[in-house]
Amino acid sequence: MVERLDRMWRVCATGFCFSSFGVGGLLLRVLVFPVLAILPWSTQTRQRACRGVIHHAFRLFVWLMHTVGVIRHEVRHAERLRRQGLLIVANHPSLIDVVFLMSLTPRPDCVVKSALVRNPFTRGPVLATGWVRNDAGAAMVDDCIASLRAGNNLIIFPEGTRTRPGQALQLLRGAANVAVRGGFALTPVVIRCHPPTLTKGEKWYHVPVRRPRFVIDVHPDVAVSEWVPTGLDDALAVRHLTQSLSEFFSREIRREGA
Repeated sequence: MVERLDRMWRVCATGFCFSSFGVGGLLLRVLVFPVLAILPWSTQTRQRACRGVIHHAFRLFVWLMHTVGVIRHEVRHAERLRRQGLLIVANHPSLIDVVFLMSLTPRPDCVVKSALVRNPFTRGPVLATGWVRNDAGAAMVDDCIASLRAGNNLIIFPEGTRTRPGQALQLLRGAANVAVRGGFALTPVVIRCHPPTLTKGEKWYHVPVRRPRFVIDVHPDVAVSEWVPTGLDDALAVRHLTQSLSEFFSREIRREGA
């Protein structure tokens, strides 16, 4: 009986949290970002301010989810994200992974789906922050490199979408392209969630029997040269780095679950 009541509460609390998220996105679009847009500063400064707003808004959202009992979470080595110019790569088990990472990372930038521009709840933040959109083709890599060189922290999920539980990781080559062609080290972040929740294709109200616990584990930086043999051309280096990333995430996820 207690477990059933707890689960019912978490369904209601999850609905409340996501409703708050949607309302907050609209308020930022209607009230906050227009004010920031008319202030007399450069585009880069305005985008930096908007990213700061998102950073603090997501911190508030994580606090809300934790406080009302929707989730538990633990962050390991969060201090490694409190720098500038980081290329952050993470696995993607849950819908709210980007919320966690942006709440932990100052000056966050990320690669987002172009469809978010058409969503009324996300259109405002995407346009105001100047986040990199994945419909830019080859120019996307150049945009990512420019963002990192400007001192932003770029968050990329190499899978491109959420992992379906029980399926092997399938990484795209975007993150490796940025690292190899831009000469950036990688900051790997392993995200675990037990029991799984908000996975690919899962409805928000399908809450697990137990309250899920997220562990966000920030690993030390990895230089491209540590995972890629010397002497390879860029195309081969990108392929090799993508494979190394896949092996790293698969190994770390298995290690924690063993």
